[in-house]
Amino acid sequence: MRKYYIDNIRILCILLLIPFHAAMIFNSFGENWYIHSQENSAATLFIVGIYPWWMSGLFVLAGMSSVYALKKRTVRQYIKERFLKLFLPFLSALALLIPVQPYIADQFFNNYHGNYFEHLSIFFTLTDWTGYDGHFTPGHTWFILYLFLISLISIPFMVWNYNREKKIIGTKMTMLKLLLLFVIPLIATPILNIGGKSVGGFAAYFLLGYFILSMEEVQVRLEKYCMPLGIVWIIMIVIYCSLYQSGMKGIFSDIVQNVFSWIGILAMIGLGKRFLNFNNCFTKYFAPASFPIYIFHQSIIVIVGYVIVQRVQLLSIQYISIVISSFLLTIIMYELCKRIAVTRFLFGIKR
Repeated sequence: MRKYYIDNIRILCILLLIPFHAAMIFNSFGENWYIHSQENSAATLFIVGIYPWWMSGLFVLAGMSSVYALKKRTVRQYIKERFLKLFLPFLSALALLIPVQPYIADQFFNNYHGNYFEHLSIFFTLTDWTGYDGHFTPGHTWFILYLFLISLISIPFMVWNYNREKKIIGTKMTMLKLLLLFVIPLIATPILNIGGKSVGGFAAYFLLGYFILSMEEVQVRLEKYCMPLGIVWIIMIVIYCSLYQSGMKGIFSDIVQNVFSWIGILAMIGLGKRFLNFNNCFTKYFAPASFPIYIFHQSIIVIVGYVIVQRVQLLSIQYISIVISSFLLTIIMYELCKRIAVTRFLFGIKR
């Protein structure tokens, strides 16, 4: 039986990308991003309060979904699907969508006057990977690349788990044991930590999703305790944002971030199972659209933001206009691409 609440959680997380990345235009933590308007503390705290559980949660959901995917596919079919759904769209976005972001950043911050195609020679040179200076970046598609690599790296573990006789017993996973699992990504985070995006940490979340959170008994337990988890989640958001404002860093801050991230994920799954386990028009439309929306949205936000920031003065109107316009244009782009065979293939869009 399909777990519709997993689809709906993923959809909401991906739709959250648009207000999240629009808020990056107004951040006050010293990151120019591809364009920048006035600094705003509310936008900054919005980013700080969301990122730890939200990005990690997408890897957990991918791990959970892999359990159900491998029940319907052989390992060879699973690998082929990963190539077509993740790696090919990553390469397509890197060639066709991502270069516009550093191009606009170069125009916005450095007054670059060359055309888009002339700028490609600048784009395909490497500096710090961010692209904020006009040079090479994978942009937001780092998530697609990480997910592809982690999916392949995890296959031996997934096959081993499938073949072994002694498996993890879901009924023995008490809430205390579940809560203490935050230690695993905490330990794994230093492994291949590239620019604050850890392959080891996200792989740990993926595998926790596959081995632990995919178990029906664990999901039932999280649903049972979803309200207390949700309350603690909100409290942790306040605590983590307060720590950020105080400037606290170091191991204590790292521990708090990992606890916050893990509790947020557990609460998200429990609340999702309780309230989002439905299949309506919203789910049917956005479930196949979620990954294309992920791929398209940020380049559109950068273009829209570049236009609006220079023409609208009031900060609140800037933000609202960018969010609404970017959402509508992203949906339009998805609708256009899914009607063309070539773009369907390039960006992994289902018919």
